[in-house]
This record gives sequence, structure tokens and C-alpha cells, in this order.
Amino acid sequence: MSIVAGVDFGTLSVRVSIVDSKRGRIGSGTAEYPLRRIKEDPDHATQSHADHMEALAAAVRKALSEAAVPGSAVEALAIDTTGSSVIPVDSTLQPLDDYYLWCDHRAWEEAARITEVAHARGLEAIEWCGGVYSSEWGWAKLLHWLRHNPAKRARFATALEHCDMAAAVLCGITEPTAVPRSICAMGHKWMWNAALGGLPPEEFLTAVDPLLAGVRAKIAAGVYATSNRLAGRLAQAWAGRLGLRAGIPVPTGAFDAHWDAIGAGCRIGDVVNVVGTSTCIMAITDRPTLIPGVCGVVPGSVHPEKTGVEAGLSATGDIFDAIARRAGTNVAQLSAGLESYAPGQTGLLRMTWDNGDRTVLVNPELSGVTLGWRLIHTAQDELFAAIEGTAFHTRVILERMEEHGVPIRRVINGGGIPQKNAVLNQVYANALGKPILVPKSDVTSLGSAIFAFLAAGTFRTVEEAQDALCPEHTVIAPQPAPAYEPLYALYKKLYFSFGTGDVLAELRRITRGNQHARQTAN
Repeated sequence: MSIVAGVDFGTLSVRVSIVDSKRGRIGSGTAEYPLRRIKEDPDHATQSHADHMEALAAAVRKALSEAAVPGSAVEALAIDTTGSSVIPVDSTLQPLDDYYLWCDHRAWEEAARITEVAHARGLEAIEWCGGVYSSEWGWAKLLHWLRHNPAKRARFATALEHCDMAAAVLCGITEPTAVPRSICAMGHKWMWNAALGGLPPEEFLTAVDPLLAGVRAKIAAGVYATSNRLAGRLAQAWAGRLGLRAGIPVPTGAFDAHWDAIGAGCRIGDVVNVVGTSTCIMAITDRPTLIPGVCGVVPGSVHPEKTGVEAGLSATGDIFDAIARRAGTNVAQLSAGLESYAPGQTGLLRMTWDNGDRTVLVNPELSGVTLGWRLIHTAQDELFAAIEGTAFHTRVILERMEEHGVPIRRVINGGGIPQKNAVLNQVYANALGKPILVPKSDVTSLGSAIFAFLAAGTFRTVEEAQDALCPEHTVIAPQPAPAYEPLYALYKKLYFSFGTGDVLAELRRITRGNQHARQTAN
């Protein structure tokens, strides 16, 4: 028997689970931190490193208290985070600014430039991340920061993903060359590819913008590793703040959705939909294969010894929350009665591009569209149509993955929303035409615990740890839904026609022009 701590940094809070190798989760603690938005710029989303670490210390102590175990009993600590959440740091790893959170889309121009130059120069790495670089990813965010912070450039030493920054700080690492670099983070968001020589070449980056001259070497510095390798050991100072024992192992971190997939029991043949604020769609395969429009195919990113495949929706829970907020209520209240809705009964078709399209079109310039409005429609109708829309978008993605050799035998709905939204699970089963498996208990931070147990030597393999710790699943079978086939055909037609047009992008350009004019006037 051994005990570890699994840490999951989400968009609005950090959760720490104390997990026993025999009894499972025995205690947990959460602590919130603010997300900084700016009304005048809807693309802005930042968070403070200090806020993150203060919340971590509070959550660890809460978890230990609930578990009723001393901190000295914890044998390892592992951390996953959102991503790409990027922070520029100086030569001692001190933050030069706040994190550009994963949902910060200010770098849309930089992302478009990276995509343009990559295709003009035939950069093979761009094809491994879906063919279009995203404003949600590392190089775009870093370039945006460099362009808008000239006074801080001289102090810039490197940029780190949140998972790598947190691990480095906890291990007392202050040298950029010693920083743990997550292959999960760097492979999916920074175009790092071992088979292609690592990061994109210097001449490509400087062609994107001369401000990137020399930056490749700064990002390349560090130790690139999968999550079965140690980032280091918990430093004395942080052991004191967390109430843990100094010297316990801390494995190289990863993104929350990737480790959530492991916690949900993902094996080859499974797809895990981590449904939360957004949706991350995770799978593993035995071999790396290019999949057009899919965010990333990276060996070692989900399972250290398999190839990880990542896709997803840029907004899911965010859309549901926005619909409820506009109606002056919350999602729980607006959902009451949705179980009586029949497939397609609203007459609405909802394109869930409210935060852009992450997969398959990979176009951040898209925005939400609802067709079929009549005067009698309600906010509840729109919510049900939005659930159907996210299911249809998921089906588009799964079909693309299957077309390129990713086997899909089971669909597991992980994340927070499926645990409390039976309607969503049934709609997904009906729309996908596949059984939906929902873990019988929350798997958030369980993937972190699994990698902590591997670091502690408790289990020899990921699979052995999953067999011991992953919860059983509730199976939701698809019900007859004849309306969904013609409705999905319409969705798919609109997705690949209107979604590749310029109307929504032009609307965004007009909006940004007006925002810029107002900001200049002020």
C-alpha cells in the first residue's frame, strides 16, 4: 500500500486528490483562482502564477485534512494543467507576466502568420498538428507577447507551459537548461517532433517574425521527456508550504485532458471525450499517422509508450453557460425538463463554433450559428440544440479519426459535465450511434495520481495502475433516433460549406476594427 497526491490545475480551480493504492481516492481539496478577462477584448484570458501556487498550497492541505493522513505519508506528487497556457520567464524562472491561458485568443494574427509561412515553406510539422496553427498554442502566444511587450524582451529567457513551470518551481529548479519539458505539451502545441529534429528550424521562425531570432534555442533548452520520467524531487521550501515530505519524486507533467483520459481507463480502441469548459477528445494508437484537421498526433503524449491523438471542441460547457447566462439563469435550472425533449424536436441546428473551431476545420475565426429560429423558441430549446450540436461536431471528429486508422470501439465521456448531465450522455449515444461509457466516479486528478504511483514505483505500468484504480463505467446505450441521421447530414453539410466560407471571419474583422477604434479613441 502507498499514498500519492494527484494535482489537476483547471481553468478556474486546482484540485488535489490523495489516493491510496488499495482504497482509491481517500481525500480531496480544491481552491479557486481568478481568470482575468477584459470586457473590451473578448480574446483576453490570463492568470497569475502566484495565484496558482497559493491555491495549490491551500488545496493540498485541504486534501490531507480530508484524507486524515500526515503529509509525510505521501510518496509522490504529479501535476497536470490546462494548455497551451504559456508564461514568459527570466533567467531565474521568475515570471515576466501572467499566463496566456489556453482560452486566450489574442494571438489569432500570429497564428495565421505561422500557418501561412509553414505552408509556403513546406514545413512538415504543420501537418502533424492538423495543418493550421492555432491561437491557443505556444508559438503564437509567445510571439504575441514579444510583439506587445518590447520593454520586457531584454529579460526574456524562455517561455514555459504551465505544467512545466509548476513542476520546475516545486522541484526548486531555477536554470532554464534544467527545466522539465513535457513532450505532451511541446508536441501538441509547439510543433515539437522528435522525428523531425525537435522544434521547427530557426530559419522558419525568423521568417515568421524576426522577433523570434534566437528564441528556438531558448525554448529547446530543458529536458524533454514523457510522463514516466521524473521532473525532479520536491524541494524543501515547497515541501514546507504544502505540508509534504521533501525529496518525493515529481514526474514530468502533462495536460489535464491527456491524463484525464488515462484516469478514465483509456486503452487502444477507446476515445475519451473530456467534456468540460471545452472538450478534449483523446485516443491512443500503436503508430503515428497523420490525420488532417486533428490538433496533434504525438508519440508519448497520453500514454508514454503509445501515440497520443488529440482533437476537440473549443467550447462546450462555456456555450451552455453562456446560453443560461443570457437567459438570466444557470445551466442546472435551464436543464430541468430537457429529458423530455425528443431528438431534433426544437427545429434548431446549432453550430457550436462560439469559441472557434479546434477540429476539423481548425479555424479560430468561426463563431456560433443557430439556424431555424422562430418566435416561439426558448433558451431551453437553444440549450438542447447546443447539446446536439456538440454531439454532431464530436461525430465529425470521430469519423475523421476512423478514416485515418484510429480504431474506435468505445466512447468514454469523462470530465465534469457527463457526471451530472444525463441528457448530454443520452444525446451523445443517440447522435454517435455508439454506447457512451461514463465513469461511475469523478476521474479528475486520477490520471495525475496514476503517474505519481509510477514515479513512486508502486505500479510497473500504466495498465496495472488503471486496473487497480480506474472506476467502473455506467453504459448508456443509444436509443432509436431516426431524426438524427438527416439532421446530422444537414449539420455536416453546413459544417464543411458555411464553415469554410468567409462570412464569419469577416464579421470578426469588422468587430475587431470597431474595438480597435474605440480603444484608440479612449
